[in-house]
Amino acid sequence: MFNQQLWLSPSIHPVYARLICAELRRRGFSDSRILEGTRLNWDTLHHDNRFLSFDQMHRLVLHALTLSQCPWLGIEVGRHTDVSAHGAAGYASIVTGNVRSAVGIINRYSSLRQNIAAFRVDPQQPTLLVLDERLILPELREYLLGHFTTGILRLLETATGLPLHQQLTLHWPMPETAWSAAYRQVAGTVLFGSDQLRLELPEGYLDSPCLAADPEAERLALRDCENQLQRLVRGGSLSERIKQRLLSCESQYPTLEQMAAQEHMAPRTLIRHLNDEGVRYQTLLDDVRCDLACWFLSQTSLSIESVAERLGYLDPTNFSRTFRRWLGVTPRGFRQQARRAPSAFDADTGTDL
Repeated sequence: MFNQQLWLSPSIHPVYARLICAELRRRGFSDSRILEGTRLNWDTLHHDNRFLSFDQMHRLVLHALTLSQCPWLGIEVGRHTDVSAHGAAGYASIVTGNVRSAVGIINRYSSLRQNIAAFRVDPQQPTLLVLDERLILPELREYLLGHFTTGILRLLETATGLPLHQQLTLHWPMPETAWSAAYRQVAGTVLFGSDQLRLELPEGYLDSPCLAADPEAERLALRDCENQLQRLVRGGSLSERIKQRLLSCESQYPTLEQMAAQEHMAPRTLIRHLNDEGVRYQTLLDDVRCDLACWFLSQTSLSIESVAERLGYLDPTNFSRTFRRWLGVTPRGFRQQARRAPSAFDADTGTDL
């Protein structure tokens, strides 16, 4: 089971959520229907580059699977994932010398875009790309693995200009299903029931040159990637660092002045930097409290009074009134709805459409 800090921490760039929205739009769904019940805002999602939490992505993917009635939706979204979606690392991977180097770049800098999974070359079998899963739940696994598979294949085919389908063997870590034909469109050979997602490439494919190979462009792109990685190691953007600090609090939340002191800056400087990122401190605080409230109400048996106390509300009535303002439902009503829905943390849960 994930703890609330891991579940609610920033973990994925919103571009991957936008790709889901674009796929649902292609299927004829309206913007309001696409985000209905997800607690996501369309304008914020499409214009704010702050990372989404896994909780937010979880809600969106499950809703998208329900709307589309397409268990292989991840494959379809991955097919429409341009190299530009992967940011500087995506650009660096297509201007490097060969496929082996491209995969290494995507692996090293995967955290610049997401903390969910990453492909690597198997050192024992150098024709295999293996997906190491970091943060994947059973009920989202088919979607996420499908997206990772077709997303990396699109990147490699863009880099080399060489189609892979007929020469590719897909080792798929799930049993064969009624929609297995969708996976056979991905690779010439599909082996179901594998212990791990693996892509078996043609002999010598990793040494294939990239069409746009450009050492100077690669050097500049990698410098950008390294700078971003160092910022990430230091805690990311100011708003991301503040959110992490707030998630680790219990009962007592710092004032803006106290948070500024923790960030070693004056309150006015903190306000200015947050304004540059398009966010206010009170908004971050409200977002964290709302997320934690939903976590405690849906994933624990804590009383509503105890949840209110953990979030710093001395008066449960004030907490209930604020929660209703956030989500349009009382804490008790939210808990009842959550208990009727499948548990996000049931290890036996799978995609069931």
